[in-house]
Amino acid sequence: MKIYTKGGDRGETSLVGGVRVPKDAHRIQVYGTLDELNAILGMAIASDVLSDSLRKTFVRIQSELFQLGAELATPSGQKIRSTLVDDSHVIQLEHEIDEMDAELPPLTHFILPGGSVGSSLAHLARTVSRRAERELVTLHHHEQVREEALRYVNRLSDFFFVAARFVNHLKGEVDVPWIATQSAKKTN
Repeated sequence: MKIYTKGGDRGETSLVGGVRVPKDAHRIQVYGTLDELNAILGMAIASDVLSDSLRKTFVRIQSELFQLGAELATPSGQKIRSTLVDDSHVIQLEHEIDEMDAELPPLTHFILPGGSVGSSLAHLARTVSRRAERELVTLHHHEQVREEALRYVNRLSDFFFVAARFVNHLKGEVDVPWIATQSAKKTN
């Protein structure tokens, strides 16, 4: 089977079932961003900068992102062939957030992405998941999106924020505090 079909040469792609849509359609934007997020998680997993437990969680989230992508690649009204991300997945993320947060020192200031490579990758995942959420909300304004999918993607950015702090904590790194710079005084 050839990887290229030439079917997209004019700026269209196929959804599940063969329905053709523009490559910049809202749903394509969303699952493209989820795919980008998935690749970032793959980088974090492959870079060997995560604990075994967090690595397993990232792998699980990769599968959940694929499930959500499959749902978004299925036109409205068609039967979805994969398992849907639901509130049990949201609850699991919340549980994992609470477990990590319980081991962290209280957050007393804004932090910058950084500290360690693993933390930086989790922050990158956080920012891409926020973009995916914005795109999913835009799609929801045009087509019905399940509330569970909206909640799941919203919770992902919270998860990755806490995961970023947790990775630093496990590595003995401190979160990088944001310190507002003072404006230089203007002289006449």
